[in-house]
Amino acid sequence: MKMETPKRRMGRPKNFNSNEKQTTILALDRALDVVDALAHANGMTLSQLSAHLDQSPATMHRVLATLHARNFVEMDERAQTWHIGSAAFRMGSAFLRRSSIVERSRPIMRELMEATGETSNLGIERNGVVMFISQVETQESIRAFFPPGTLSPMHASGIGKALLSCYSETRTNQYLRMAELTRFTEKTIILPDMLKNELTVIREKGWAFDDEEKAEGMRCIAAPIRDIYGEAVAGVSISGPTHRIPKSEVERIGALVSDAAAQVSRGLGSS
Repeated sequence: MKMETPKRRMGRPKNFNSNEKQTTILALDRALDVVDALAHANGMTLSQLSAHLDQSPATMHRVLATLHARNFVEMDERAQTWHIGSAAFRMGSAFLRRSSIVERSRPIMRELMEATGETSNLGIERNGVVMFISQVETQESIRAFFPPGTLSPMHASGIGKALLSCYSETRTNQYLRMAELTRFTEKTIILPDMLKNELTVIREKGWAFDDEEKAEGMRCIAAPIRDIYGEAVAGVSISGPTHRIPKSEVERIGALVSDAAAQVSRGLGSS
């Protein structure tokens, strides 16, 4: 009797879920470290990159040469610094195309920017922090700027607090046990009980308010975006200087942001 060969999932090797030390490719891991380092820096020299990753200049040169050949990194010949290349941008864009959130939110974010006069942002939670993935900038000379890929702590950002307010009690407690509630300004919430109280207020209002908690002189108002299952998958916000977002306008703007989040949510199938 002929035995059938067990089927494997397409695209995965047989030992995909085996021990990480056995499956990790050291050279690839090192190359990704380089890409990650350059993504968080405004250019790095070979010596800076070597010191940052604790690798020899010769090793870093080989990695950079390989990445450069595939356009994942570029070199500024004048400054002798390395930067992220066009191929890395294309890969990042593919991540954004996985979801319709960016596409569906863009026109609504533009309307929100025009209604408030302030920059509108879209962010998601990734590994315990907020990652901004889209922005519609105001034309004002003084404005908030969060290019795609910018990371921000959950406890000190409008979108972060809006998403935290949607967590279950168990998940909230887990976050508070693991997170470092770093102080950025005098107004940053760094006590777990105070943050819990803040999240209760956000749930009642439907939107979050960052009152100079990450940067002095800047305010942010945000609301969660939900998918077809009612789960918070992103947040939309407006950010701007305190003199253009006075306390007297916060409630009005909060309602506009909340409505914008609801529109995007409906576009994703949320009831």
